[in-house]
Amino acid sequence: MGGPHTRAPAGAAPRGGAAALTSGAPSFRPVDLTMKDGVALKADVFTPAVGTPGADPQGRYPVVVQPASWGQNDLEYVAQGRQLAAAGYVAVTYTVRGFWLSGGEIDVAGPTDVADVSSVIDWALAHAPADPQRIGMVGLSLGGGLTLMGAAFDPRIKAVAALSGWGDLADSLYSGDTRHLQAAGLLAAIQAPTGRKSPEFARILADVFADRDMPEVLRWAKTRSPATYVDRINAHGTAVLLAGAWGDSVFNPSQTVSLYRQLTGPKRLELRPGDHATQEFTSLLGLSNATWASARDWLDRYLKGTGGGQEQSVDLEVRPAGGHESHPSWEAVATRTDHLRLGAPDPLGTGALGGAAGTGWQTSVVGGTDSGADGGIAELSGGLDQLTGLPPTVLLPLLPRSAGAVWQSRPYPAAQPIRGAAQLHTTVTASAPEGTVFAYLYDVDALGLGKLISHAPQSWSDQEPGRAFPLDVRLFATAYDLPAGHRLALVLDTSDPMYGGRTPLGSTVSFGSGSADPAELVLPLR
Repeated sequence: MGGPHTRAPAGAAPRGGAAALTSGAPSFRPVDLTMKDGVALKADVFTPAVGTPGADPQGRYPVVVQPASWGQNDLEYVAQGRQLAAAGYVAVTYTVRGFWLSGGEIDVAGPTDVADVSSVIDWALAHAPADPQRIGMVGLSLGGGLTLMGAAFDPRIKAVAALSGWGDLADSLYSGDTRHLQAAGLLAAIQAPTGRKSPEFARILADVFADRDMPEVLRWAKTRSPATYVDRINAHGTAVLLAGAWGDSVFNPSQTVSLYRQLTGPKRLELRPGDHATQEFTSLLGLSNATWASARDWLDRYLKGTGGGQEQSVDLEVRPAGGHESHPSWEAVATRTDHLRLGAPDPLGTGALGGAAGTGWQTSVVGGTDSGADGGIAELSGGLDQLTGLPPTVLLPLLPRSAGAVWQSRPYPAAQPIRGAAQLHTTVTASAPEGTVFAYLYDVDALGLGKLISHAPQSWSDQEPGRAFPLDVRLFATAYDLPAGHRLALVLDTSDPMYGGRTPLGSTVSFGSGSADPAELVLPLR
């Protein structure tokens, strides 16, 4: 967190610039940057010392712009800014409008925020020894989304590293047609002490919490989604690094994978265990960090021509043991699929997952009740998984079958390398016209302890009560090695504190498998 700075006048070189440039160490100066609408953004400029390698014949260095993350300010990247300047970059970090001492109101990567990116670049080219042919961006969270939006709207940007950013803001807030309430609440809580909501953003946030006018919410989010403008990024040829976490409870990994697959230029995708921005945290302290190291390598390659690594690759850290895999594309991550049929529940309420499961059955749960299976707590659960290898857990035998339907496989004799997004297909019959199903996939040991592998919500509306309809749930992408001797379990219920579900309390929701339309879980495997 930052506070007030003494600032150089807008449009002027940082104070004491000449003395700092000959001191043998990078210079650091706070400045005010005036945007086109007159709003002043607080920023810090880090400049290499004279003689630092990497300058062009005119003495100009590659420039890296770093927008601060949600609720943070320009001092967030001080450690990284100093590292960049020492390595031969001009680094400009700034507080996004609407936060802390920057003027204006929160725009959430809307048109005004995007215009600010270009204005910050303009300032750097005019007032720092910055090379107009070597411009890059790195950002975390909101800053990550802004790097991608900048790549779409400013062709001068040659390389970006989006860390825990988003590709599709609509999918992040409303995947499976279901409101991600804990994520929205977390963003609202972080914003409250230091941010100033615009009337538009205040209305959007209120609509999300009230489940009101969601088509307008999604329209607003789509205009702030890099995926909407991916053709522009591709046309510019911007080199894009996307880094995120398997358990990101704000910007789910599946929407990041989707954006990666749409990019046609130089690109790299990195996914590791963790939650929103937890993988990158130690880099903000100036400590060694794998994600930041990859971002630096990416900038070196595309702004300096010195970095290593493959141009197009997917680098995954596999849960729970933490092994690493590299693949030439996302399509190469999984090489086969296993179709696991869902069987009729036995007298104890557990159906078979896989094997010679029959059809023509139906099992019911009481709608709107929590079975005890859930996606965890936003920001905390994924972070705990990263630090301890312990994701949200349940005891499968103790889950009430009145609230959740359960299917379980036999123990696997060999490890099962799950890679990608599992997909559930079933038939639903409900007593109400709308509702939500939450699907959870667990790794279950011999004692019945289930560790969450992945999950996802899926809502429906305007269905005729009592009439069966097909339902598909695509779980969030993951990379997980199920140990030999363990079982897979699938749990379906209709309430999860992480989300805003639609299933009325006390209604009936039935899952079934017809002979012509069998229920199954499609499992992607390496």
